[in-house]
Amino acid sequence: MFSVATNSNARTSGWLREVWHLAAGALALAAVTVTYRGLVGITNPTVVGLSYLLVILLIAAASTFRVAVAASVAAVITLNYYFLPPVGTLVVADPEYWVALAVFLAVSFVASQLSLVARQRADDATERRDELNRLFDLSRDILLTTDSRAAVDDLARYVARRFSLDYVCICLPGSAVWHLHQSGSGVTLDPHELDVALATARGALEFDANTRTYGGHRRVVTDVGIEVLLVPLRLGTRAVGLLATAGRLVDPGTLDAIAGLGAIAIERVKFLEERQAAERVRQGAELKSALLASLSHDLKTPLTAITVAANNLRASWLTEAQRVEQMDVVVAEVERLNRLFQNIVDMARIDTDGVNAEREWVHPSEIIDAAVQQVQHVLQDHALEIKADETPDVQVDPRLTSAALAHLLENAGHYSPAGTAITITARVDDGALTMAVADRGPGIGGQDLPHLFERFYRGANARKLAFGTGMGLAITRGLLAAQAGRVWAENLPGGGSCFTLLVPTASRPATAPDAETS
Repeated sequence: MFSVATNSNARTSGWLREVWHLAAGALALAAVTVTYRGLVGITNPTVVGLSYLLVILLIAAASTFRVAVAASVAAVITLNYYFLPPVGTLVVADPEYWVALAVFLAVSFVASQLSLVARQRADDATERRDELNRLFDLSRDILLTTDSRAAVDDLARYVARRFSLDYVCICLPGSAVWHLHQSGSGVTLDPHELDVALATARGALEFDANTRTYGGHRRVVTDVGIEVLLVPLRLGTRAVGLLATAGRLVDPGTLDAIAGLGAIAIERVKFLEERQAAERVRQGAELKSALLASLSHDLKTPLTAITVAANNLRASWLTEAQRVEQMDVVVAEVERLNRLFQNIVDMARIDTDGVNAEREWVHPSEIIDAAVQQVQHVLQDHALEIKADETPDVQVDPRLTSAALAHLLENAGHYSPAGTAITITARVDDGALTMAVADRGPGIGGQDLPHLFERFYRGANARKLAFGTGMGLAITRGLLAAQAGRVWAENLPGGGSCFTLLVPTASRPATAPDAETS
């Protein structure tokens, strides 16, 4: 289990590899011996000894030093038995052969050791390269993390995944308890051990040149026998928490680097949260300022008109036609105020996610009729061209969709010359209801197109042509978003502009209104 089980498995696997390498070396020595004595007929001890030495070097390059030593001893015995007189015995008749065997064994040992050292250095270089790659990948993971709410939990998972660790925990001290962000299970950390480790890490900062680590590393064994390494999370010289790991052995210097990246990531999370909070405060202040400016401007005009019309109605010299005209002014301005307050309510609902879609079957022409009725006062000087007769029934929220379309129609009525036509087109294809409102107005300025649907935004031409709060198009976008829909605008080639809304929907053949059954 975790480090204990991992170490046991590693030792078993190491023994098996050594046995396999030793068997392979014995087979290689036997093959050389059979080839020289039985097939080729070479009995020169020098030639055979060099061949044996090559086999030993290959074994040393692939296995451990003790396997290479065992192969060297086996090669000496084989060389003596099969190639040194008297052949077939382990007796050495000539003292020179004793020297040759000793030199051969010494050369085998030295060559094996050099080969092993070279391989170990190559393995170390490869491991350090891999560790650097993992650190780079971890730093990239941290930079790509933007959600501050789950960032520390994600950090623990990133470390565990990148470094193949069974268990990783980011331990952050709280006012009374530790906040643990874990990847992996089966480990229970003792708060007392964490307190001791953090207190040690906050002592004098010292660097150990041999292990390439700073002080504060601490090994603890849990109640189930799992060994956990605690490494301080240091931001500069200040310890802000602990990194707990279990499983694969990782170089202590690498763990210090991981802990340093972790501390930077935690600090980055705090900065992101503070920046988001500051951004929310700034946006709130801007919205309040824009809303107050807009309301002060748009309330003043209708209230002034209502006041003047009401005073005029008191005059005894007005004719009946003039009184009706003044009453119409009052009604129009009251409707305008009502529309303004409804926009404010809709914007507040959108900001608080209070817009819920209630889909039902409806024909697009019914949505268009409802939208036209809402803004009839703005469209009375325009001819309407409606193209929606052959569309099937759709399943949308008719209230939200007609309100969104009404804002587009109101926009077209305000900013296109009186007497010009406004075209409303509806079609259903590819699983979506698409409605377009085209006018014959001056079009949209290129600098205004990217900002049209921002709240309280009004282009320079819009401010000259008509009064408004800049909320209508933003409300349209919010109402459609509640149905997973969207809206966009474009200029028409022959002049004017076209606003298009799209709502994903199911469809069915159109039915007569009186054919519906419950």
